[in-house]
Amino acid sequence: MKAAIIMTTGKPDIIHWNDVANPIAGSGQVLVRTEAVAVNPIDTYIRAGIVKAVLPNPYIIGGDIAGVVESVGPHTQYLKPGDRVWGSNQGLAGRQGTFAELCAIDEQWLYPIPGGVSSESAAAGALVGITAHLGLFLHGGLQAGETVFVNGGTGGVGSAVLQLARAAGATVITTAGSAEKVAACQRLGAAHVIAYRTEDIDRRFAEITATTGPIQLWFETLRTPSLDRCFSLMAPRGRVIFMAGRDARPEFPVGPFYVKDLRAIGFAMFNASSVEQRVAAMALNPMLADGRYKPLIGARLPLSDAAKAHQLQEDKALNSAGTLMGKIVLKP
Repeated sequence: MKAAIIMTTGKPDIIHWNDVANPIAGSGQVLVRTEAVAVNPIDTYIRAGIVKAVLPNPYIIGGDIAGVVESVGPHTQYLKPGDRVWGSNQGLAGRQGTFAELCAIDEQWLYPIPGGVSSESAAAGALVGITAHLGLFLHGGLQAGETVFVNGGTGGVGSAVLQLARAAGATVITTAGSAEKVAACQRLGAAHVIAYRTEDIDRRFAEITATTGPIQLWFETLRTPSLDRCFSLMAPRGRVIFMAGRDARPEFPVGPFYVKDLRAIGFAMFNASSVEQRVAAMALNPMLADGRYKPLIGARLPLSDAAKAHQLQEDKALNSAGTLMGKIVLKP
């Protein structure tokens, strides 16, 4: 089969589309024929060596997948050949990634694709959807009627947070960098969108919170957050979710934080157990089916263009290119 592989860490051009041996489904695994994959920032960090990991050699890149079960190994419990499945959390802990025509994946990391949902949508919404759900509900304890702020309402995680929070009955405030992105956030259900490139952010926050009241849940997607602004806008006992910025060391304004009884919660999706991730995934499935969760896709490429996809993602995540709205999806 063909796969996007690396032999060592480095820049995107180290990714090669090569022939490798077909994988075999082992105990508790199924063999999935890939129909779509998506790129995430963590994929680029592993490929670049920013996140240190012991990798197989060659290493197949990628974490998200949607496809069809071709065969099952011994001791599988619920999947069978012909089942459409989606999943995430691959390419970690010694596991091979998903940017290949065939993938052998532990059954515990795979979930059924609802009828009527495309493989592209399932792959695009995988990691970001699970991340958003874990942050909002497992860690953030979101309740209907609360006000949520998320930075970047058209980003992968940001757009998922926006939609899931709105579906849960929250009032959502977000930011966007262009008129096109503002309109997209409004279509996804944001009650208020701050055009951060052209509007005075603090003045807009003051106008919005005069109507909504202070913010109960702040979902921070930026690598370098503005914590003075954040804490000043929070309701007493509000929760701040941190899930980005491995190397970030922002100044932490302790006084404004503790006098409001605020909570700071850090989490990484990859620390969640397979059971916790399955709970999130199965909650996402009916939302994918009925359209309450529509993963944004900003670019579509052939799987053989994995190096190009990594460069696009790197430009977006690390270099703030701002040229993409949503996920990069690739198909064999």
